Amino acid sequence: MRREQRECVPERPVGRHRVDWREWAPLTLLTLAVLLGAALRLAGRRGAGDLVWAAVTLVALLPAAWAVLRQLLRRQFGVDVIAVLALAGALVVREYLAGAVIAVMVATGRALETYAQRRATRDLRALLERAPRQARRRTADGRIEVVPLDRVAAGDRLLVGPGDVVPVDGTLDAAATLDESAVTGESQLVDRGIGEQVASGVVNAGAAVGLRATRSAAESTYAGIVRLAEEATARKAPMVRLADRYAAAFVPFTLLLAGLAWLLSGQFVRAVAVLVVATPCPLLLATPIAIVSGLSRVARRGVLVRDGGSLELLGRARTLLVDKTGTLTAGKPRAAETVVAPGGDRDEVLRLAASVEQLSPHVLAVALVRQARERGLALAEPSDVTEEPGRGAAGRVDGRRVRVGQLAGDPPEWARLARERAELAGWSTVWVSDEHGPLGAVLLEDPVRPDARRTVRRLREAGLTRLVMLTGDRPRTADQVARAVGVDEALAQCSPQEKVARVKAESARAVTVMVGDGVNDAPALAAAHVGVAMGATGATASADVADAVLTVDRLDRLADAVEIARYARRIAVQSATVGMGLAVLAMLFAAAGRLPPVGGAFLQEGIDVLVILNALRALGGGLRRRDVPPATRELLDRYAGEHARVRDVLGRLRDTADLVATRPEAPECLPALRETHRRLTDEVLPHESAEEQQLYPALAGPLGSAEATSTMSRGHVEIRRLVDRIAAHLAQAADGPLRPDQVPDLLANLYGLDAVLRLHLAQEEEDYFSLNPADPAGGPGTDGRAGGESARDRAAGGRADEKGARGGPGGADAHGAADDGR
Repeated sequence: MRREQRECVPERPVGRHRVDWREWAPLTLLTLAVLLGAALRLAGRRGAGDLVWAAVTLVALLPAAWAVLRQLLRRQFGVDVIAVLALAGALVVREYLAGAVIAVMVATGRALETYAQRRATRDLRALLERAPRQARRRTADGRIEVVPLDRVAAGDRLLVGPGDVVPVDGTLDAAATLDESAVTGESQLVDRGIGEQVASGVVNAGAAVGLRATRSAAESTYAGIVRLAEEATARKAPMVRLADRYAAAFVPFTLLLAGLAWLLSGQFVRAVAVLVVATPCPLLLATPIAIVSGLSRVARRGVLVRDGGSLELLGRARTLLVDKTGTLTAGKPRAAETVVAPGGDRDEVLRLAASVEQLSPHVLAVALVRQARERGLALAEPSDVTEEPGRGAAGRVDGRRVRVGQLAGDPPEWARLARERAELAGWSTVWVSDEHGPLGAVLLEDPVRPDARRTVRRLREAGLTRLVMLTGDRPRTADQVARAVGVDEALAQCSPQEKVARVKAESARAVTVMVGDGVNDAPALAAAHVGVAMGATGATASADVADAVLTVDRLDRLADAVEIARYARRIAVQSATVGMGLAVLAMLFAAAGRLPPVGGAFLQEGIDVLVILNALRALGGGLRRRDVPPATRELLDRYAGEHARVRDVLGRLRDTADLVATRPEAPECLPALRETHRRLTDEVLPHESAEEQQLYPALAGPLGSAEATSTMSRGHVEIRRLVDRIAAHLAQAADGPLRPDQVPDLLANLYGLDAVLRLHLAQEEEDYFSLNPADPAGGPGTDGRAGGESARDRAAGGRADEKGARGGPGGADAHGAADDGR
């Protein structure tokens, strides 16, 4: 077992990188040679010293001249030409010390560039180093065999040993403790339960655990990340775009000034002095250091950017086009409400539906089963299960023939109302029926990501002036999501071709970013200046053409990337501008004969040190979001988890309000009202009180002020007031039925409490729980049965737009997500 584990886990520890002395050898040797020349001069051997300095100059000149020549043959013109002319001019006028200093300067630039690139791509290389090559697969007779990763297929049963990297996306056979830091950036270990989806690339930090593969290695999450990392590490640290834009004006100006100085004074040494102080190290050093620092920082935030050119464009972007499904929304349906026939039981309807759907891989079936398990329902083992494409699934559960999918025949009145409610809300409907007719329906929604609205606000603050949502969904649903997240415009029912056309139109007006996750988003991502793919969802087609990939399923990391890109670009421009400004000033003094080549060389070194120190500021700063302390993160996790229970009470609250509204005289009305009040008192109010006392004070630091939670505190007061009003009505009713005069005010309190609680929970998840750098809490559901959905559930497959619809063309009745037209 130990031998097999070593085969599955990379031998080189991730994060350990030895210093490559070959990177610094040229600089070290040239520096020693310059010092040797100085020592010879001090020893009175002037000729020998000059000879050493001339050799240093020549050693630097030859490779630099060859590089410039190759650029010119490719019809490229960059800033290196100034350094070549300065080195050659120093030799011509016998300013050997100046040439040697320039040589050291150029060698310093190359060494720093190589080091900065290696440092910036360290996180990317770590991904490559830890990529598994083999997997342990269970055979039919129960043995464990080690097989190459490309032989693993969906459905295979694997064994993931302690310390192993999870090789493919799959579902756990048992509870496991995982280290997801390499994929999500989350440093804390996380616990996953049996049946939960796990993305490839995470590390098993506990005991060996079984895994059922849901994707092959090539289709898994980690494979797409590794492909991107390979491309990113293969590319040179790209300072060229920014530096050469400056060079287009700076190089001709330098040559013109040097020529004028020589022409007007008749002294060639003045031209050399101008070239020496014009050596563009602020461009060759500061610019790449700032850009690759930005690349490194965004990689640590879970965003892989292909190259610095893409990062620079991201820092200049003014327009954002964003797909809806899977980007602004979770991309996976979840149960929003369960509607039952009069006298029916919600839990029983959900249990029957989930029991039938246990064996189905369909995205909606997964949502139903997850919903039932979260409710703690005991699922039965179905028999005689059949599945008809376009219609749904059927099976026998506890002796009853249960059908899950479309509704056959004319619906009764309650079912017609449920269908209308789903259509108004833009939800999908899954009907549950038996031999006698419909028992109920589960209404499914694609919830807006809790961090979506905050991300949109941060993007506006970062400088994006136009944000547009593109979707293939219906206009009603598109408008609802657009209002929820705060974009400027929503374009509904867009085909992939229309998305590409819109991207091209926006790109013609400003630097444009396109964000998407589905296969049909790939053409639009490729057409944008910067295409950003939600790679954590496993959409490899979009990730393969994108310029950047979010490896963690959080939209707010996009805002992190934009803020870091803008900051890194601002530092790069600032360093280059200040450095060149000082160089131009020195060039004027050199042209006037006030600055000899040697003095200019040392002055240029001082300018270089200044701009390099300024460029290093890009290693930190720029992010508007404050870090959340670990203790506060634990509180956020705790109270986010409690929201599922609060929403369950909300579902009962709505049922009770409907009962009071329709049958206040019914004998079951008052007991239901008392039970709802008991749960409000025992479960909801203690939760709100604990938040007030523990969570809100802890959020004062990350939010900047205790006043930031004052609105939520006012919501707590209103919730308690409404609960107390319900208690007063119960006291008046005693053991008798509700009086007719009580019903209007009681209904106002019940429905008012329902609305206030829903809004309060949604605001907390958007404004507070999305602060947690770990998985954000799931968005609010209508009856709260689903609770929060974590990124781990979304990351390992089952996206609505990549599965075949089972319900056929039935609008909201379709047993397939009625979202994005996919």
